[in-house]
Amino acid sequence: MRQFSATEAKQRLAELLDAAQREPVMIRRQKRDVAVVMSPDEYRRLRGLNVAELERLVSRISARAKRRGLTEKKLQELLADGD
Repeated sequence: MRQFSATEAKQRLAELLDAAQREPVMIRRQKRDVAVVMSPDEYRRLRGLNVAELERLVSRISARAKRRGLTEKKLQELLADGD
């Protein structure tokens, strides 16, 4: 992954944007990572992975709850107890 200091990023923005089309680019300030610039396609790909991962987790939890006897009715009762 390429890295630019914050100062370099300001001075060489066009180069940074071109590089970000090929791979994510790390922006550093005072020896700390502060941001990553990436292409819109890569951002959408990562967002899609997060959504898919969340859906898999919810499915696993749901299946486990059903195996342990949780029904829609019991779930509604549990949620209503908080009122």
